[in-house]
Amino acid sequence: MKKRKILVTAALPYANGPIHLGHLVEYIQTDIWVRFQKLRGHECIYICADDTHGTAISIRAQKENRSEEEVIAESSAAHQRDFAGFGIQFDNYGSTNSPENKKICGEIWAKIRESGLVKEKEIDQLFDVEKGVFLADRFVSGTCPSCKKPDQPGDNCSSCGETYSPAELIDPVSALSGTTPEIRSANHLFIELEQLHEFLHTWTQDGDHLQTEVANYLKGHFLGDPASKEGAKPLRDWDISRPAPYFGFEIPDSPGNYWYVWFDAPIGYIASTQQYCDANGQNLDDWWKNPETEIHHFIGKDITYFHTLFWPGMLKTAGLNLPKKIHIHGFLTVNGEKMSKSKGTFVKAETYLKHVNPTALRYYYASKLGARLDDLDLSYDDFTSKVNTDLVNKVVNLASRSAKFVQQTGLSETYPDDGGLFQQAADAGHQIAEAYEQCDFSKAMRLILECADRANPFVENAAPWILKKDPEKAAELQDVCTIALNLFRQLMIYLSPVVPDLAQQAADLLGDPITDWQQSQTPLVGTPVAKFKHMMKRIEPKAIEKMTEETQAEQDAASAAAATSALASKYNDSAQPMIDEPLADECTIDDFVKVDFRVARVLKAEHVEDARKLLKLTLGLGGDEQRQVFAGIKAAYKPEELEGRLVVMVANLKPRKMKFGLSEGMVCASGPGGEEVFVLSPDEGAKPGQRVH
Repeated sequence: MKKRKILVTAALPYANGPIHLGHLVEYIQTDIWVRFQKLRGHECIYICADDTHGTAISIRAQKENRSEEEVIAESSAAHQRDFAGFGIQFDNYGSTNSPENKKICGEIWAKIRESGLVKEKEIDQLFDVEKGVFLADRFVSGTCPSCKKPDQPGDNCSSCGETYSPAELIDPVSALSGTTPEIRSANHLFIELEQLHEFLHTWTQDGDHLQTEVANYLKGHFLGDPASKEGAKPLRDWDISRPAPYFGFEIPDSPGNYWYVWFDAPIGYIASTQQYCDANGQNLDDWWKNPETEIHHFIGKDITYFHTLFWPGMLKTAGLNLPKKIHIHGFLTVNGEKMSKSKGTFVKAETYLKHVNPTALRYYYASKLGARLDDLDLSYDDFTSKVNTDLVNKVVNLASRSAKFVQQTGLSETYPDDGGLFQQAADAGHQIAEAYEQCDFSKAMRLILECADRANPFVENAAPWILKKDPEKAAELQDVCTIALNLFRQLMIYLSPVVPDLAQQAADLLGDPITDWQQSQTPLVGTPVAKFKHMMKRIEPKAIEKMTEETQAEQDAASAAAATSALASKYNDSAQPMIDEPLADECTIDDFVKVDFRVARVLKAEHVEDARKLLKLTLGLGGDEQRQVFAGIKAAYKPEELEGRLVVMVANLKPRKMKFGLSEGMVCASGPGGEEVFVLSPDEGAKPGQRVH
């Protein structure tokens, strides 16, 4: 078998949110396929990165009083932690906000410019007046201008598939402020995709680059059929720039304009590969310009348009490798319904890992993933039943019911007669491998479990636990356990791309690391067997319940926080004062009542000779009761502005002898100092001498 050179990518997760179970369908699917290719002996690397640019990151950074770089660094760490928790291994995980990506974006942009594909024109774009930003597609929703379906995103309709600009939406609403945006004009750069129509039609319709239903979808909705009576459909120009303010890379030959996130995001695949090459002493051209290299993209069906039209067009123009295959999967539903925050089924990866074994989810997804675009349903009851039945009862039990009986003797020196069970499973290896190759993981799992279904009756009938009781049957016991453990080992080799942690446990038990698919063709004999350690617990319904309850609690907290944020956003108060001066240590009510706050009237305010900051105030507390106070508010107030005004003072503060006289209290004020000092005043109706509680 010829060794292949394969570069594999999954879509880049956006840096503005956590990884959830819906995301994991794709990353687990991709990880399984990569592990399979490596097990077959091919040179295969798994490349990914965080998608970091756009308005959402800026808005979040502003809200949290942090830089965009701080936000995306924190997000990257969280994403990589969660992926690792599910055994997803990247050969490089980068960021679209990297210097490598900026450089490669510039190089590809220069090629596109040279090809005459770019034009400039002024367009109408939706602008959020309250937030002061132009709205990216993802921050607008409204009614589709084609099929009139409400609540559709700003770039394409999830119902009819029509593409449009946000300004074409009916009754648009800003996701940032909830207000109706207004239309403003701005100069934008466009790629004339129609110039690449012939190439794109050929690439999408010929060969095996896309699933059949995807190719047909593109032809029907975007490309048309040049050979038909209706002919080809003209492709829309692709708007690839956004005006400032925008978090991204400024376009070198168009100051004030930034590449739209969908331009630099897929180029992130190449930039992340560059980082891999730099770390491993390799050449980028060997991956992206070598005709022997296969590029495989794994994506969800919601981003089909960008990856099957724009991206191939960019690669073709830049003289880079085109994808050999774009593998597109459907969405995840939970218990037959769309993932729902209100029902506690919008589960974060982090939350899942607290309660349920990640190996279980990897196996369940594999058992449901076919080669088509069908949606995948995570039924909690089916999930629990399938994992417990297949992995625990049928696979792990083969080892748990036999390994302990050969710890002293090890495996037989020659492989016993098993009635053809091992050879039958070995022969199934070709079909299983072909199913993996075609991303028909559900078929691969069925074929593997058929092997398990043949192995388990053998163990049940041979009953090693009974043979153990008869010393004269020790040789027979060793042979039975040798067969059982070899059939188990075959299953674990076939399953290792799906359940790597379990496969490692099997390797530790038998002292035989799983490194090659061909290991499934030769039985293991004459080797020791380690002490059996429990491999996998059954999933208990209570664990699912706890996971759901925690998810619901997280959503309730998020909803409450969002409601609070919405109240605060009405006034747009900055968090900076609290950052500059954090809250003091907690005090008791007894501590608080010791301070006697009183309403006082400024009877007289005077400059203090030779004092840069102080004003001398004579405060009246009613009747003849007066206090002299020196206040550091000279830069903020003129004396005449204060006289007659009601203020709040600390009336029982121990008098302090100062250079300019005795200060008998303190006036309450806010602000950082200097000209930014604001004396507190009670509402109208308050009277001098009244205590402030």
